[in-house]
Amino acid sequence: METRAAQRRERMYVDGEWLATESSIPVSDLADGGTFGQVAAADPAAAQTALEAAHEIKPRMRETTVVERAEWCETIAEGLREREEELAEVIVREAGKPISSARGEVEQAATRFDRAAEEARNVVSKGEFREGSTEGHEGWQAIVKHEPIGAVLCITPYNYPLATTALQVAPALAAGNSVLLKPASKTPISAAILADVISGVDGIPDGAFNFVPGEASEIGDVLAGDDRVNAIAMTGSSGAGKHIARESGMVNLHMELGGNAPAIVFEDADLEDVAGNCAKGSFKYAGQRCSAVSRVLAHESVHDDLVDLIDGQMDAWQPGDLFAEDTTVGPLISEEQADWVETLVEDALEKGATLVRGGERRAPEGVPDELGAQFFEPTLLANVPHDARIIDEEQFGPIAAVTTFADEEEALEIANGSDLALDAAVFTNDYKRAMAVAERVDAGAVRINGAPSHGLGDVPFGGNKDSGIGREGLDASIHEMMRKKSIVL
Repeated sequence: METRAAQRRERMYVDGEWLATESSIPVSDLADGGTFGQVAAADPAAAQTALEAAHEIKPRMRETTVVERAEWCETIAEGLREREEELAEVIVREAGKPISSARGEVEQAATRFDRAAEEARNVVSKGEFREGSTEGHEGWQAIVKHEPIGAVLCITPYNYPLATTALQVAPALAAGNSVLLKPASKTPISAAILADVISGVDGIPDGAFNFVPGEASEIGDVLAGDDRVNAIAMTGSSGAGKHIARESGMVNLHMELGGNAPAIVFEDADLEDVAGNCAKGSFKYAGQRCSAVSRVLAHESVHDDLVDLIDGQMDAWQPGDLFAEDTTVGPLISEEQADWVETLVEDALEKGATLVRGGERRAPEGVPDELGAQFFEPTLLANVPHDARIIDEEQFGPIAAVTTFADEEEALEIANGSDLALDAAVFTNDYKRAMAVAERVDAGAVRINGAPSHGLGDVPFGGNKDSGIGREGLDASIHEMMRKKSIVL
């Protein structure tokens, strides 16, 4: 496919107008090298303009009906599907995601807008009715209504630049809020296309959706610290989340942050199945997922067999041409991220881990030299000591780190020893053990006999400890982005 370096130029979209800025953000082409686009970089003054637009439209948005908002979401979904190939190519280039995965992300984003329309109808149509049940309140009746929370700031990550954006923007709009979208600076072009789709939807008031790209160091605190923002939906690192929480004040925080998911494998598990799930969980999108299997906790009696089986799965997870349909692994988002992954691997090896496969920064044949430093081989580590940093810290790299435990208590001690508590997995054929361990693992979601997966957001997900605040999911997010008003009769 022909390189599109420096061909795209995207503006910001505020109060119904496309606006240019003095400076721009260059977007790297992770498929062919070079720069394939420039996106407007909002400065603090531009951010203030967007904040005012989102604030001023709140009363008008409260007057919109759920029928109107559902139609907007369904029209946006249709618009995304019409631009599937364009969006897929952009995701490949800006995020370094294989084309088959990028196409799936576009459909997932579109479906999330469709589903947000359905969930909003359900929430608004149900409402609540209460009667007084305490002395002195006999005969009281109350209608509890859901109403928009106000202006929602959406801060989105680089790893799922369209699907995660949809998971934030779709519920916010469906619930009747105005939106300020601040995309990740490394992957803003897919968000710009979403803004273009939304700008063409009839009926959405000017100011209801605002696309505000820019460097976090320039506009992050301006947006997050403004009293006109009523809720912040964010997906990102734990460090960034803590900073936003300190800046934000009295707002509804809705954050999915870092993860270090343990996969706890007991001696009675189906090891063939475990190996396939752990390989996919560790290597999909080069491990750059907060729900990735970051550490495999194997019972000491099955450690060696499981390592051999994971090794046997790894030929299916190797880097290649991102536009080839059979490619499963691409580069890391930046050279700095590859540096971090290399640091964690070196630390584990220095402390006594065994390198089974990988461990090198090596690009596949045909990749431009400038991208070579961003490729890290899918890597399998065995006998990883419990004090290795990779056991407790987020990786965001293609590493399967296998360690051992002697019994259930030690497995839980290791699993719960990290400050991150987003996802976990338990592999066993013993139902009682599966449920008991799932209940004791400190994580927002636990999957039994499968790698962690959030899907479309059918069930609430989010993290404990440093892994977040609140729960995401289509229904869960709509509830987070609405507030209850009790009208007492």
